[in-house]
Amino acid sequence: MNAPVKPEELEVGYDIPALPGMDESEIQTPALVLDLDALERNIRKMGDYARAHGMRHRVHGKMHKSVDIAKLQQRLGGAVGVCCQKVSEAEVFVRGGIKDVLVSNQVRDPAKIDRLARLPKLGADIIVCVDDLDNVAELSQAAQKHGTTLGVFVEIDCGAGRCGVTTTEDVVTIARAVQAAPGLTFKGIQAYQGAMQHLERYEDRKAKLDAAIAQVKDAVEGLKAEGIACELVSGGGTGSYYFESNSGVYNELQCGSYAFMDADYGRILDKDGKRIDQGEWENAFFILTQVMSHAKPDRAICDAGLKAQSVDSGLPVVHGRDDVKYVKCSDEHGVIEDPQGVLKVGDKLKLVPGHCDPTANVHDWYVGVRGGKVEAVWPVSARGKAF
Repeated sequence: MNAPVKPEELEVGYDIPALPGMDESEIQTPALVLDLDALERNIRKMGDYARAHGMRHRVHGKMHKSVDIAKLQQRLGGAVGVCCQKVSEAEVFVRGGIKDVLVSNQVRDPAKIDRLARLPKLGADIIVCVDDLDNVAELSQAAQKHGTTLGVFVEIDCGAGRCGVTTTEDVVTIARAVQAAPGLTFKGIQAYQGAMQHLERYEDRKAKLDAAIAQVKDAVEGLKAEGIACELVSGGGTGSYYFESNSGVYNELQCGSYAFMDADYGRILDKDGKRIDQGEWENAFFILTQVMSHAKPDRAICDAGLKAQSVDSGLPVVHGRDDVKYVKCSDEHGVIEDPQGVLKVGDKLKLVPGHCDPTANVHDWYVGVRGGKVEAVWPVSARGKAF
């Protein structure tokens, strides 16, 4: 394996958008910029919350895809490890030194199962989700082949409508099969209600979680009745973590977006009816963009278009300004309404993207800024690891 490339060995403007020590104004655009002070405050705040509520926090690596940020979350927030969605993602984090990794998804392809079963040889504890008895046998065979042990969560579909079983009977049946399978250890339940995370009203999110919690409690009681210990009940996101942590049944959170925030999450309301990006969490994640044309008097064109972001959850918001508005984008251009003509060519703006996860996945680097200076440049370590 080639040694990791050091940022200082790369050429600014070709390989990398900036180097530590540069002024923020020198960052090449479009680039992902992190406000390190805000990022660190978000991380510490969630860590303090988890500890105060007796919860483990396993941060979602699919959000930032960064070994450096995951380690920061462990150091500042006390995170126990990460969640991943794909085996290749998990490999990046394990190779990067993260030693507690959950693949919060099903793994069914034989080649992927084989790679997953090898990961414990690198010194990591690995857990994977299962919702089908046949998968238990597949995982067991691979673990035996490599002389390793894989942890297993039985996944419950508690409202997301994706993977997972829906009955306590199925949970118990799969858990019993895992207990009997060589090379596997039953670790507990995965129950993440993803469908409600972005519901605007707090009351609507609570109603969905009340139903999910009741379903999970029934499953835990069903396991207990069969003498099966459930060590972990894992779930919870940025839009719901307070429900799971006060449920009396969950003991592990999987929050991810809280560290960065994005425009879509920012719109949801807390129990007092206040946007969560106006007190609960801070915007720490931006696309830095530059005005490249102002040929039309009432609109500016910037260099952050579709190839610099994901707009599946809506267009980005111009941070800290209400006099201009990002209204449209094509591959390489963003259109900004500028009715008063306040912008000029060369001006730089910070955009809060609609959805942080897929936006991070189209960039190679994070530029960490503090006090107007570039302090850190981190690779998006698992970018493109979708298999």
